Amino acid sequence: MLSGLLLCLWGTLAQADAGALALPANGEGVNLAPHLQLLEDPSGQLGLEQVQAMEFRDNQANSANFGFSHSAWWVRFRLSNPSGQIRHLMLRQDYPLIDWLEFWSPQSDGSWQVRNTGDRRPFASREIDHRDFIFSLDLPPYSEQTYYLRYASAGPINIGLSLSSAQALLERISLEQLAYGFYYGAFLSLVLYNLFMFLVVRDRAFFFYLLYVSCYGLYMAVHNGLSYQFLWPDSPRLANDSLLLLLGLSLLWALQFARGILTTRQLAPRLDRLSQVLQGLCVVLMLGIPQFSYGQLIQPFAGLTLVITLQLLLLGVVALLAGARPARYYLLAWTALLLGVVIYMLKTFGWLPHNMLTQNAFQLGSLIEMVLLSLALGSRVRELKRGSYLDALTGLCNRRHFDSQMNKELQVARQFGQPLSLLLLDIDHFKRFNDEHGHQAGDLVLQKVARLLQCEVRKPFTACRHGGEEFAVIMPNSTAAAARVLAERLRKELARMTEGEAPLTLSIGLASLADGPFEQPEQLFAAADDALYAAKRGGRDQLVEYQDEHAGQCEGARLGRRARSAQSSR
Repeated sequence: MLSGLLLCLWGTLAQADAGALALPANGEGVNLAPHLQLLEDPSGQLGLEQVQAMEFRDNQANSANFGFSHSAWWVRFRLSNPSGQIRHLMLRQDYPLIDWLEFWSPQSDGSWQVRNTGDRRPFASREIDHRDFIFSLDLPPYSEQTYYLRYASAGPINIGLSLSSAQALLERISLEQLAYGFYYGAFLSLVLYNLFMFLVVRDRAFFFYLLYVSCYGLYMAVHNGLSYQFLWPDSPRLANDSLLLLLGLSLLWALQFARGILTTRQLAPRLDRLSQVLQGLCVVLMLGIPQFSYGQLIQPFAGLTLVITLQLLLLGVVALLAGARPARYYLLAWTALLLGVVIYMLKTFGWLPHNMLTQNAFQLGSLIEMVLLSLALGSRVRELKRGSYLDALTGLCNRRHFDSQMNKELQVARQFGQPLSLLLLDIDHFKRFNDEHGHQAGDLVLQKVARLLQCEVRKPFTACRHGGEEFAVIMPNSTAAAARVLAERLRKELARMTEGEAPLTLSIGLASLADGPFEQPEQLFAAADDALYAAKRGGRDQLVEYQDEHAGQCEGARLGRRARSAQSSR
């Protein structure tokens, strides 16, 4: 009896050390973190009567977070009601991934009411049907009361307590629901848009992006407590294991998406193999979910997440330095996500204020990341499209693009009465050069001519490899006189570049829209081709302009020559 009296007396003295919080009369929300007293229970066995007799320490910070902790943590706070009316208040714990949470409130008869909840208990254990933990309490008039909470979790212990009136809480929850609706609606829009793009483009990078976005969106729903509330409220084990499974799948598909969109197998083979190893570790940890507890796996998952995040950034830097266009959006995406995480962590440690922006910075960063990754996919589509009209050997536009561009430029020229010229260039004695020096040397010659065209031909002109050793330059809004200047410069520059080596010369045919009534692009091409054949017959290494009299005598030879050119195209 005497020991019990001493324990109660010590608890009363300990409670008197801390001042009671007087709540504002308007019922606005109050962050309780600076007003909390904390006690660590390493054994996890202490009860309420025991902790009442122990010394708590003041928090004196804007947050109370302990990361991964095997201890149970007790929280104490005191409230004061100086008014003559009872205060009906709502206590909210805004981090929903707490395994075991108990709340003790004093009763009028001197007893304690305990409310047990947590995400290791069925969702129905919560007093209020909400993703977070919300408790109601009544503070009598002209009174001071002390309240206790006990936290225990295999995951991080983030104590995020706030107190407000029911009306203020309802208004805040309404805004949050609107924000979450926008957030997950945007996720769903990205999924549907990129699903459509995948069905159209059939590029595997879109498929891996879909898997990543879907898994990550579901992971965030679990992290926010929404999945437990709406999907599996009667299955605490599934609520916890799904977090690990979806985290592992998100990491797995994020790596696969990065490998695909950045083509790391070609750009960075060693880093690509390391990515495969990390993917294997993801699979191993996910296979261990049925055999091991959440507490045994969460820290290995957290460590692997850190390593994979660094790997994803490294892949982006390497791809950017290698000139991969999607890498720009990719790096911006991961930077946005990391910035959101940093802001959230600064809020967690009390270095930034607790508000709607800092509390949801993680989610906002992830949404920006998804949008930027979608833009990276758009850049990849443009690259694929660009690759479809580029010649793989020379990097110039190919025959397919030449046909499309010629048709467009002819229509524009005829519609607006503008000049249009076409140059056809052929490397002289190229077959003999190939026979003497080999096809590899011949490829180098084609690349050398392509580099010359890339240097000398400026927009709006278009240089193409038409086939074999034949090149073409489309010159919109240019007369034959301007085309002659360019043709002579190309011919002389190639001769100068190969002086002292195996000499290379060009035969060039020129045709312009003013040379005849050309209704179709094929007719203008045939005229330039006739002029090119005349240059060949005239001794090569020269420019010949189209003349009508060439057409009849050269028609048969031109057709045969074009057939041979098509056969030799590589």
